[in-house]
Amino acid sequence: MWLRPFWTERLERLWKARSVIWFPGVRRAGKTTICRSLKSIEYFDCELPRQRREMDDPEGFLKSLDGKRVVLDEVHRLRNPSELLKIAADHYPKVRIIATGSSTLGATRKFRDSLTGRKAELWLTPAMSCDLESLHVKKLKDRLYRGGLPPFLLADQPREGDFQEWMDSYWAKDIQELFRLDRRRSFLTFVELLLTSSGGIFEATRFARPSEVSRTTIANYLSILETTFVAHVVRPYSTGKIAEIVAAPKVYGFDTGFVCYFRGWHEPRRDDMGLLWEHYVLNELHARLQTRRIHYWRDKQGHEVDFVLVRRGQPPLAIECKWSANDFEVKSLKAFATRYPKARHFVVAQDVDRTFTKRFDSLEVTYSSLDSFMDNLAGEFEPE
Repeated sequence: MWLRPFWTERLERLWKARSVIWFPGVRRAGKTTICRSLKSIEYFDCELPRQRREMDDPEGFLKSLDGKRVVLDEVHRLRNPSELLKIAADHYPKVRIIATGSSTLGATRKFRDSLTGRKAELWLTPAMSCDLESLHVKKLKDRLYRGGLPPFLLADQPREGDFQEWMDSYWAKDIQELFRLDRRRSFLTFVELLLTSSGGIFEATRFARPSEVSRTTIANYLSILETTFVAHVVRPYSTGKIAEIVAAPKVYGFDTGFVCYFRGWHEPRRDDMGLLWEHYVLNELHARLQTRRIHYWRDKQGHEVDFVLVRRGQPPLAIECKWSANDFEVKSLKAFATRYPKARHFVVAQDVDRTFTKRFDSLEVTYSSLDSFMDNLAGEFEPE
């Protein structure tokens, strides 16, 4: 069993605040393994008809648990999952429940109540930096090229069939169960094209023709991918300044291994590292901060900042992601600083061991490793 203490400690802490925890994440990210590693857990697999029948009477089921710690895995397979969770939160607070799924809680009409105020939530991402030691992964390049889903990351070499099997399972068990789409080929073509262009500016018209669907359908597909954590939409940061890009989002695929697979990258190459590192930093921000409120910035002259974090009542944080600190060029941060003079500026680089600052005329830039940056950020960040 793979122990991932960052996640188990977070779950234990959340249980002190709420009796019900919603624990979403993409298929095969490790939700079941993490839940089973918790102490004194009673596990229910909601994909099994026999166990689903036990929950047809929510009150009788919850009464039988008598204060136990329970995992309801793949809870969206229940006829009315939100009813059971709501009754548990309101009337059986001594029953501690972790409910897992592959989407946001309000993904479909099956979830008729979002349980606002009744639940805690922890989003499981692909493997983050502190998971690598737990999973005995010694080389960061292995994480970047194989991806962060533990079965892929820990395999000697992921096979092509493994990626295709995951896509087939995603369509059958997530998309069909939750959304009941038709046009399988069009949807999966769009997913593959999106992963191939991951990290770029998103224009729906570019995907509509090869996917053989309308621009409106592409927008719907993207919303579904975002709901199921397979795509992350990073919207531009702007305060209405005329020279800024205000509408065009960037879209990132959920996992570097799938990005590499669909781009046809089989061996680590220096030219690939910058893009993969950018994805990895985004994954770390998602995991540690538990927010999707992450932006990028671009002006009409082509200056671009990888990520911008906004803290309530505080100036923005501008982040440039570099595989090597030597790859950093200051012109984009200077352009950002011209428009946001109170902003703080960071370069997060794989080859920085100790945090240091450097001045470029009046601009001060802090260089940091990913772990140091996240450790310093966690104590002060508050989502917008």
